[in-house]
Amino acid sequence: MKTYQLVGIGNAVVDVISKSDDQFLDDMGIQKGIMQLIEQDRAETLYGAMKQRVQTPGGSVANTIAGAGALGLSTAFIGRVHDDALGHFYADAMNEGGTDFVNPPVRNGELPTSRSMIFVSPDGERSMNTYLGISSELGPDDVPSDVAGQAEIIFLEGYLFDKDKGKEAFLQAARACRANGGKTGIAISDPFCVDRHRADFLQLIGNELDYVIGNEAEIRSLFETDDLEDAIARTAAMCPLVVCTRSGDGVSIISDGQRINIAVEKIKPVDATGAGDQFAAGFLFGLANGHDLETSGRMGCVAAREVIGHVGPRPENDVETLFRAAGLLG
Repeated sequence: MKTYQLVGIGNAVVDVISKSDDQFLDDMGIQKGIMQLIEQDRAETLYGAMKQRVQTPGGSVANTIAGAGALGLSTAFIGRVHDDALGHFYADAMNEGGTDFVNPPVRNGELPTSRSMIFVSPDGERSMNTYLGISSELGPDDVPSDVAGQAEIIFLEGYLFDKDKGKEAFLQAARACRANGGKTGIAISDPFCVDRHRADFLQLIGNELDYVIGNEAEIRSLFETDDLEDAIARTAAMCPLVVCTRSGDGVSIISDGQRINIAVEKIKPVDATGAGDQFAAGFLFGLANGHDLETSGRMGCVAAREVIGHVGPRPENDVETLFRAAGLLG
């Protein structure tokens, strides 16, 4: 039985990335800057329209776990892929990257492996068009009790809330982890996801979790308000640790009534894909290694800054070296 420092549960999605301009988005009927769920035929159309495609294993929480694993944490990812070429590509890439992909590809699966077509605009904004495929079928049977029960930290992906069995998988994993003294938290993932499942999100955050990470839009969406400070305060009243990322305006961390604000230098991103994912990787790396919240938050900011400097959702440079250069590691 292996104890993991960090375990993620989320969509196992192959990211297919291409650069495009706003006119292309308009022509293809793509809404800029958000994640849209699409069906298989639409996925095939968009894939065929992409130029100079870059293919990489993705999924929001999977990106976080891979980033933390690259930093040296003992990591595992719970996800669902089909026994097809993309599924084996995904599982092999995660394992080779240092994160255990604990679920074997599903034979005779009813749906193909998930993929997301990501169009990166000249301003660095990304527009995601995701065909969830088999990953959205993840349920309690896919959560190995020896993995969840032995995890020090579990990180859940809000996107999986679109099906009841995904919610059941979350509850099972969270309770197994916390029963053995671990901590469980969630990436809110998307304000539109919150809109679809607000009551369930609030129930989970208020009763089952130790921390929550979200951006401004996601935190505001929890309470259907434009008042960010009110939304942060109300979230902090429900959950012991709240982390709100505010893009170029920095990060706010609230724990036990204390607030830490971390400033960042505003830069123009090459590609914003993965910024939130890698912030979480740096932050959870710090948390898992016993660093204080401010240091952990600054680690998250360094990791996010690295990933927005190039195309793709995972770091290309040695982030630990960047931490040392910033004085965050001895």
